[in-house]
Parts: sequence; C-alpha cells; structure tokens
Amino acid sequence: MTTLPTATAPIEVTTRTTVVVKTLRDNRRGLVGWTAGITLAAVLYAGFYPQMAKNGAAQTENLPEGLRDALNMTDITSAAGYLGSTVFGLIVPLLAMFFGAATGARVTAADEESGTLDLLLAHPITRTSLILQRFAALVLAATGIGAVLWLAMLAIRDAADLSAVDPGRFAAQCAHLVLLTVTFGALATGIGAAFGRRGVVFAVTAVVGVAAYAAHAFAAQIGLGPAAYLSPFHYYIDSEPLRNGVGWTGLLVLAATSAALVAAGTYRFNHRDLT
Repeated sequence: MTTLPTATAPIEVTTRTTVVVKTLRDNRRGLVGWTAGITLAAVLYAGFYPQMAKNGAAQTENLPEGLRDALNMTDITSAAGYLGSTVFGLIVPLLAMFFGAATGARVTAADEESGTLDLLLAHPITRTSLILQRFAALVLAATGIGAVLWLAMLAIRDAADLSAVDPGRFAAQCAHLVLLTVTFGALATGIGAAFGRRGVVFAVTAVVGVAAYAAHAFAAQIGLGPAAYLSPFHYYIDSEPLRNGVGWTGLLVLAATSAALVAAGTYRFNHRDLT
C-alpha cells in the first residue's frame, strides 16, 4: 500500500503540537530578522541624541511651527522629546506597522493563496482555532520584539545620555509599541481572513496605515482635530509614555480594536466558501 506524499508532513506536525508553537518555529528566521532590524534602527537613531541635545534647537528652528507640532519636534533637545519624535514617534512604529501587516497576512491569506489551507483544515483543527492560535503567535512575536527593544534601550541608556528616561518609562513605551504592532497585525489578519489574498491585505493595510499616521500628525493642522481619535497612532503615542508612563486608556483602545478586527475576520472566515 502506497503512502501519502510527504508534502503533507509539515501540516501533520500542527496536530501534534500547538499551532502557536509551530507558527513561531516556522517563522523564526523572519522574526529574528525583524527583531534585529527594528532594534538596530532604534539604537542607531537613539545614539544621535547627544548631538541633537546640543544642536537640535538650531536644526529645527527653521521648520514651520505647524510641521514641528505635527512631527512632535517641539522639545527635541530633551531625551523624552527626541525619542518620542524620532525613534518611537516615526521610525520604530512604522517598522512595527510593516511587521504587523506582513505577519498578519500569513495567518490565513498566505496558505489560502498558495492552496495549502485545505490540507491544513483537513486535520482536526477548526477555522476559529487556526486564526486565534496564529494570531496568538503574532502577539507573542510582537511582545518579544518589544522586550528586546526595551533591553537594547537600557543597554545604551547611559552611553547615549538617555538616563533622564527611567527603565519603567522605556518599558511603558515598548508596551505601547507592542499593542500598536498587534493592532496592525489584527487588521491584516481580519482582511486576510475576509478576502484570502495577500495583495489585498498589504494594499488595505498600507492605505489605512498612511491615513492613520496622517490623521494623527496633521489632523489638527488642517482643522480636523477629532479625526486624530480614529488613528491607532494617537492611542500609541499621544499620552507620551516616555514622560508619563503607561497610558492605560490608549492600551485598552488598541487591545479592544485588535479584538474586534480579529473577531470580524474570524466570523467572515467561518462563513466563506474556501473551495
């Protein structure tokens, strides 16, 4: 009697281990790369703070006041102000958004597009369990990135003259970053579950991400201040965790938004004909 093709072997592992563990193991190289890239970018830009503390005011004084306000560059000579406007205000959250989108697109859309989703669902795993466990892996991955970034900030804290920001406030900022990453991962997860195409996931997530950042940064300058409250970036950074610690309202809004997006995507996924 012949055996089944070995192509199904990787999927069979899913039934013997949790989907969470398998997802993290299968994507470990990409996760290491994203973690290294985000951390390296943060460390490099944070390392410029001593120069900015000396010359930052002169470098930004020629910028229009509205642009300085939009980019949160009104206090760039303080450690919290510099990190909040450049490192954690622009570079790191945009990278985190891309990571969330790329990871969320693989929750279901990648398998559906490649034709392997049917093989996976042929095993004793429900559609809901698949999405929830893979999304849990995304949350753990985002938490890991946040933890590594926090340790990196502590490692360069004294050398980069960032001692004015204590470890607790760095932890608060990293916690906010984790929830921002999870939110965009949830958006990508929901879109992928609803449409099953990575191209759609990336297109919609990119449009929403750009619009969300623009709403956060420029809504007040163009007379649409309330629009900022529709942006995940507002709840991520507006409470200034590097100065004030954890902003619980912002974290709760991001967590609730993530849960709603995943729930909507799961509902749609369970009612779609995947054949």
